[in-house]
Order: sequence, then structure tokens, then C-alpha cells
Amino acid sequence: MNTLLAPTSRRRFLRQTTATLATFSLVPGSVLGLRGQTPPSAKLNIACIGIGGQGGASVSGTSKENLVAFCDADWRRAGKILEKYPGIKRYQDFRKMFDAMEKSIDAVTVATPDHTHAVAAMAAIKRGKHVYCEKPLAHSIGEVRALMKAAREHKVVTQLGNQGHSSATIRDFCEWIWDGAIGNVHTVHGACGSVYSRIADLERVKEGQPVPEGLDWDLWLGPAQTRPYHPAYLPGVWRSWSAFGSGVIGDWVCHVVDPSFWALDLGAPKTIQAEAKDYDPKLHGETFPTGTVVTYEFPAKGKRGPVKLVWHDGREKMPRPADMEGEDKVPTTGAIVMGDKGTIIHGSHGAGSVRLIPDAKMDAYKQKLPPKTIPRVGGHHQDWLNAIKTGGKAGSNFDYGGPLTEIACLGIIATKMLGQKLEWDAERMRFTNNSEADRYVSPAYRAGWSL
Repeated sequence: MNTLLAPTSRRRFLRQTTATLATFSLVPGSVLGLRGQTPPSAKLNIACIGIGGQGGASVSGTSKENLVAFCDADWRRAGKILEKYPGIKRYQDFRKMFDAMEKSIDAVTVATPDHTHAVAAMAAIKRGKHVYCEKPLAHSIGEVRALMKAAREHKVVTQLGNQGHSSATIRDFCEWIWDGAIGNVHTVHGACGSVYSRIADLERVKEGQPVPEGLDWDLWLGPAQTRPYHPAYLPGVWRSWSAFGSGVIGDWVCHVVDPSFWALDLGAPKTIQAEAKDYDPKLHGETFPTGTVVTYEFPAKGKRGPVKLVWHDGREKMPRPADMEGEDKVPTTGAIVMGDKGTIIHGSHGAGSVRLIPDAKMDAYKQKLPPKTIPRVGGHHQDWLNAIKTGGKAGSNFDYGGPLTEIACLGIIATKMLGQKLEWDAERMRFTNNSEADRYVSPAYRAGWSL
């Protein structure tokens, strides 16, 4: 390892070998003695784990750096990405990728199904690689805590893929809340109208089907318990199955609740209770309800009082606030934030279309908007890349995105204990009134897989 090569020398080297670097340069900043930081003018070597579906956004979001490896257990959805970026080394197993290319990688994006987020991200972190991981961060609270701890210990730069966290509107929302635009917030309703239930398919998937070409089914299963392949699981629909996905709540809380989580510094709830119709966790636990209402109680913190958060998904809709006017409609996906002096409504992904209601209040508030005190950033992947190069922190790093993900994980556990008010001890990572619920905090992996 050349520990004497200064940053200016690296820039000179990059300028002199631009053409070669575009195709063949696989030398990471750590090898060049940059102690975890890379000059803004230099490019990072990026490996992308999961490039189909949402993974394509991570490929695009990091494409101005050096893309050095693509990894996916299912190549069937990756055709367009492979055509657009030919010549990139390909792997199906991220473990084999790291064995072959560990010294040639600076940072990794993870856009696999939820159940393999943790094992892929942890493999990168333990090798000192910076990680961008799609939401939810992990499939269980135990995985979330392990990733947070490892990221701190290995001093890597991390980012959760809740893209709206880098928007201007989420910053507007926070500044309005801190300015007292609606007074003391006491209740937040969040919602997503999607339905991910597959109760009708519970028997059908047991039949099994031939594994299609391009899919390594055993590898795709990862730490999940072995079962026969069925096209009802993937692509895309894996979110509907609890062994692989996290339902609507896991898919959308990190977008919809993010603004309130930031502005109110919510932290961990003390109690969680779920309600769902026509759903029996013992019979239907492999999938999710057609609609869920989950109520969280957050204790008072700092200068704010207690906050009740109510999550609605699928067929369960948010209530219409009293101060909503005329033909104005409650968002199908978004949030209603209620304070003792007014109400704010916004959509998903960083409080999109954020506004006070009724319109007269918004018009009046526009005349005295608070100063923009939170720095604006130029995109979510770019925020992460900039933090790597400057030695800073990304806005939705795992210490932030982890606890946000836990809200979704707690809601899923409450759905398995319908109607019971669970009391959560976040510090000890256990429920104080339900030992059965504790079984879902850190579910076991199948043999051959570990963090």
C-alpha cells in the first residue's frame, strides 16, 4: 500500500489516465492512503448489489463515479441496466464479489429485497466500505441495531434510501414546525393506500414451480427459510410476503413519517397497537392484511409534549381533519400533522406539496415564512457521495434511518399481536409485557447465513 501518495498526486494521476480509468481503474481511496476520504475531484469505485427495479436508481445516482461491479441474484430485470453500462463486472453472489474485488471497491449500494438488506450491507461495512441501502434499512430490529453498531465501529459513511429526506420540502416542513406554525404537535396521521396482501395466494405458493433461467433461487432466499420457488414471490411482489418484504408499512413509513420523525425528534415509541379486519396472524402471517391501523404513543421529549402517531394503510384511510375545506381531499399517501394551533398536510417523499390548511392560513403564513436554516442538498445519492469525499455524514445515515426503520418493524410485530397494546423498551430491545412478541425482534437465519 502506498501511504505516501498525496491527494494532489492522485488528481494528477487521474488527469493523466482518464481514458484508462474510465474502464480499468479499480484502485480505491483506501489503497491510495486517503484514510477514508477522497478528494471531491476524484471518483469513487462503486459496486451495486441489486440492479433491477429500484436498484436501477442507485446505478443512475452513482453513475458519475466509477461503477466497477454489478451484483444480482436475479438477472431477469437487469437487462436495460446491463445494456446501458456494458463491460461492468457481474456477480450473482455479493460474497464472491467481495472475495474477488474487495480491494477495488470504495462504496456499495444495496437495493435487494428487504430480507437481504442486512447481510449485504453488513458484508460491505465489515470490509470498511461505505453503504447506501434502500429502505427499510433491514428486515428486523435486531438487524437494524447490528448495522448501526457496525457502521459506527468501522467509521463508514451510510445513507438510507428514503430519497425525500434530501428534498427542500422536508426542510420547509421542519422549519415551519420549529417556527410554531401549528403550535405544539400532538397527533400525526400517516397513510399509504396501497394493498400488499396476498391471502388468496397462501395455498398456491406451496405448490412450487420450476426456477426460471437467470434466477439463483437459493441465493435469492438468502437468510430466509427454504421454500419452493413460485412466481407469486417475485419479481416485485416479494414485498407482500413477510419472509421477504415488510408490507406497506415497511415500504412507506420511511417516506411518509420521515418529516415528523425529523421535525419532532420522535425517537422510539413506548406503546404500539395494531388493528386489522379479516386477518388472522396465525393463519395469514406469511402475508399482510388488506388494511391496517397502527397506533404509536411517543413520550414527551425536550420541549414538546407526547405525540400520537397513527398509521393507516391499504383499505384503512386517514380521518378528514375538521379544518379541511370544501372539496379538498385527504391524501391517499401522505400525512396530516395536527397541532394545538393548526394543521399541516403533506404527501410522500419528503413532505411533498406541504401546506397549512385551510388555504387562508397558508396564504397568511407565506407572508412571514421562517428563514431557511437547514442546508439544502443536491440529491440523496449525491449527499452520500459528498459525505464520503469530505469525511462528513449523510442526512439519513444509519443512526437516523435505523430508528426510523424500527417504527415500521414495530408496527409489523404489532400486526402479529392484533389488538394488544405492546409496551416497548427500546434501550433493552424488548417488550415488557409480551414475551411472544419478543420472538420477532431478531428472527433466526437459516443455516449458512449470519451477520
